[in-house]
Amino acid sequence: MKRADVVELFTRLRELNPQPTTELAYTTPFELLVAVVLSAQATDVGVNKATRKLYPVANTPEAILALGEAGLKKYISTIGLFNAKAKNVIALCGLLVQQHGGEVPRTREALEALPGVGRKTANVVLNTAFGEPTIAVDTHIFRVANRTGLAPGKNVRTVEDTLEKVVPAEFRRDAHHWLILHGRYVCKARKPDCPDCVIRDLCRYKDKTKAT
Repeated sequence: MKRADVVELFTRLRELNPQPTTELAYTTPFELLVAVVLSAQATDVGVNKATRKLYPVANTPEAILALGEAGLKKYISTIGLFNAKAKNVIALCGLLVQQHGGEVPRTREALEALPGVGRKTANVVLNTAFGEPTIAVDTHIFRVANRTGLAPGKNVRTVEDTLEKVVPAEFRRDAHHWLILHGRYVCKARKPDCPDCVIRDLCRYKDKTKAT
């Protein structure tokens, strides 16, 4: 995609949503970190339902450690893979207390060293909690980047690296949220809503849907 088209694409997405943010509910970097870990292969809505009950009871590493793995499972049992996630969150909380004074670290290396935290999760926390211009490529962003021709790639890391090169600096802070929301609500997997898409004329997707 030409640079002028990339600028136009993000300009339009920004006009629609000037201050985008995650749909996960959180008030602290720690709450966000736990929510993102819980959101793997789960919906934000499902995670929010669980954390809405969990966080008033335990929203610090120390408090969740006090709950214990069995206690934590009671709050997150409605979320997919909750057994493994509970184990990871407890281990994660232990490391935060032991190595980081109970605070969420602000570097990718330290974040990725935490149980249950991969590159995508680290990118979300760095971007959303700390304002870093990172782009976490999930299934929605991967789909939008390839369909539109914005950042084609066969795997998420290739797409991420390409996005970091092609997204202009002025849009990089919020690009992650614009792309994920566009993929979630407009450029959907099974049937994209091309007729109502604000970037349809810039998009290179060959199989655009038509108005019914």
